[in-house]
Amino acid sequence: MDEVLNATYLTLDGYVEVNKYRYVYFFIFFILYSLIICSNSTIVYIIWIHKNLHEPMYIFIAALLLNCVLYSTTVYPKLLIDFLSEKQVTTYSACLFQFFTFYTLGSSEFFLLAAMAYDRYVAICKPLQYQTIMGKTTVSIFLAVAWLVPACHIVVLTAGSAEATLCNFNLKGIFCNNAVYTLQCVKSRLITVFGVVALIDLVILPMLFIVFTYSNIFILTYQSCKEVRKKAAETCLPHLLVLFSFSCLSIYDVSIARVESDFPKTARLIMTLQIVLYHPLFNPFIYGLKMKDISKQLKRFFYHDKIISCINSEC
Repeated sequence: MDEVLNATYLTLDGYVEVNKYRYVYFFIFFILYSLIICSNSTIVYIIWIHKNLHEPMYIFIAALLLNCVLYSTTVYPKLLIDFLSEKQVTTYSACLFQFFTFYTLGSSEFFLLAAMAYDRYVAICKPLQYQTIMGKTTVSIFLAVAWLVPACHIVVLTAGSAEATLCNFNLKGIFCNNAVYTLQCVKSRLITVFGVVALIDLVILPMLFIVFTYSNIFILTYQSCKEVRKKAAETCLPHLLVLFSFSCLSIYDVSIARVESDFPKTARLIMTLQIVLYHPLFNPFIYGLKMKDISKQLKRFFYHDKIISCINSEC
């Protein structure tokens, strides 16, 4: 097994005319990766420097956006290297490491969204108990669970894949997602059974919890005054938009490894790019534009920079 892990190279066969358009690909994805890093990091920085944003909801938002940066960094640097390389290859061990980090961080997204849903439920439905329930300890536990539980699940699937015998060395993708299962001669029972367990624990249960929580919020606020309904909509809508976006992209990812082998390469590439393109760019704009406190601080931040720039240039 050690020899296979250390010596086996895989060809990433999901690129379309990369030799012809390598510099175009590189430029576009370098710009996209830079936008992802800058947009997410800016909001995290805004939350960090303003003490009035040191509340559980904004801490969870900062964690979610930081997670997006790490999630993108799992994929984009390797893509940029591959665009400039003559051959798009990776070792099996590096592929499994990317697989582990990609799905650990992706699953953490659902747990962070679940923590946000619970935070909004307590804030809206139990406002008098909010400070007691959502203390620093509770927030710290939620953050630890959001990253540790997915890691513990995905490491089992990664270890199972490491033990598997490979019969195919051409990965039909541009990075290592669940398409790695198509390389194996026979999918082990461990991967099959625990894959279902992981899907239930990391995706289905958090989604059911989120839907149940927001349903309770909307039922309660529907019976309240207009002002309460408006406040609930303003704080919950961004979280629901992010949940809907990421859920759709997760369905994309699950379906990629299950489409027929003769599925057009261009269509497969476009499907794959949805997973790592829209969501990391979508989140910061949703929270930056829809969350009033963050939007207000962003305007002050850029307005202050504009004034400083103007003074320095003596405008």
